[in-house]
Amino acid sequence: MKPIIVALLLMISLGLSAQNKSETLVLIKTEYGNITAKLYNDTPKHRDNFIKLIQQAWYNGSPFHRVINNFMIQGGGNAKGTSDPGYQIDAEFLPKYIHKKGALAAARMPDQVNPAKKSSGSQFYIVQGQKYNEKNLQMMSARTGFKYTPQQMRAYAEIGGTPHLDGEYTIFGEVVDGLDVIDKIAAVKTGPGDKPINDVKMTIEILE
Repeated sequence: MKPIIVALLLMISLGLSAQNKSETLVLIKTEYGNITAKLYNDTPKHRDNFIKLIQQAWYNGSPFHRVINNFMIQGGGNAKGTSDPGYQIDAEFLPKYIHKKGALAAARMPDQVNPAKKSSGSQFYIVQGQKYNEKNLQMMSARTGFKYTPQQMRAYAEIGGTPHLDGEYTIFGEVVDGLDVIDKIAAVKTGPGDKPINDVKMTIEILE
């Protein structure tokens, strides 16, 4: 019995260690300022892929190619114009993560061609959104089936977001510094396809 008990204790210890692992911080540099975001450990496929692309310098000189004020800013193609690396990532939906302002989430192809809701290999967006009161969220919840906690409702009321995306896209991190930079980028003048008239380029690095 003792070896079994020791093995179980070791497994529990390893599980707790994984949960307590510090979250990776990344720095998104732009001409409008810097954005610091943390990557969630419980969305490991997205976290590890994002880290890999950063280490490969995929995002160096990459543009935010789709910007919609009061909604989100999106990027993910490399500086050479390649939109993604040619693969998808399995969805990692966790109801505790919502599309509050500053949420870092993976873009994807529509349900019609992507019923499993798999994420793009590199495309991501950062939420700006707008504020929603409890009545708005209750109506949305009745329509989508997504249930909100009091804390989540408070977040949407106080800082805003895009709740209609909840449960549809994988959220794998959040901004911890630089929410004002999101506002600045979201406010740039755009043309057809919500593409900024003047390129808004980024470079992303991992903070040790």
